[in-house]
Amino acid sequence: MDLLNTLVQGLMLGGLYALFAAGLSIMFGVMRMVNLAHGDLAVVAAYLVLVLLGGTMFPLWLVVLVTLPLFAVIGYGIHRSLFSRSLKAGPLSTLLVTFGLSIIIQNGLLEGFSADTRTIDMGVLNTGAFHLNNQLSISYLGLLTLVLAVAVIAGVQLFLSRTRTGKMMRAVSDDADTASLVGANSKHLYAIATAIAFGTVALAGIMSGARSSFDPSIGPAQLIFAFEAVVIGGLGSLWGTLAGGAVLGLTQAFAAHLDPSLTILAGHLVFLAVLAFRPQGLIPQRTV
Repeated sequence: MDLLNTLVQGLMLGGLYALFAAGLSIMFGVMRMVNLAHGDLAVVAAYLVLVLLGGTMFPLWLVVLVTLPLFAVIGYGIHRSLFSRSLKAGPLSTLLVTFGLSIIIQNGLLEGFSADTRTIDMGVLNTGAFHLNNQLSISYLGLLTLVLAVAVIAGVQLFLSRTRTGKMMRAVSDDADTASLVGANSKHLYAIATAIAFGTVALAGIMSGARSSFDPSIGPAQLIFAFEAVVIGGLGSLWGTLAGGAVLGLTQAFAAHLDPSLTILAGHLVFLAVLAFRPQGLIPQRTV
């Protein structure tokens, strides 16, 4: 029964990692861009929820509904004003720009909120659980996170494969110049992809902020786990991202069951093993 409980906890942790990694996978799959500020943006979303909860009379569900589209709009604006210019200069430029953005966000949050740890109070979701028996329980928050991860990845995949905008995004990902011949505006489509990525990372930051405490410096650690999930699953593959998050979460959960001190190390070792023996990932992105 202990192993079954570990399996369940690992899957729910993997759902959180997949939710974090979805935005990275979208941006890399569409623009071949790695956003080093990804984890810090999740922290910003968590702090924004705290500010709105403390400064308004809005309930939590309404605050979340306000935060997600707001982050999508911010993502669109940041891409058109900042990322699009760096993409023209090459991949190294985007790494430097997003690294600089990460440093600015961390220091801005430190000035505004200090280094104290915070958490998002979601009431019964924080502490409630389904108790299947005396040894096996499934937390409401963990289950909700896993469901949201699957829903987000499935929704984005359907958007990319079934809608005209999604198909155009896939086209500019393959060849922006050729796609422009049939009316594709690569700058606009890239900005939409960034908006979707910002919305998903905001959701991940909120769920993570409710699951555990956070502070202004935790963003890079979240980025590492998200990046490992993307690489394990396959760069640019959304369903691979879900698989990669599950593998990473299960590895850490079973390592913690054996020896808590091995939790983080075990995940990193699996990441290195995938790089060494299957660098394309578990479910690599389809290529033409």
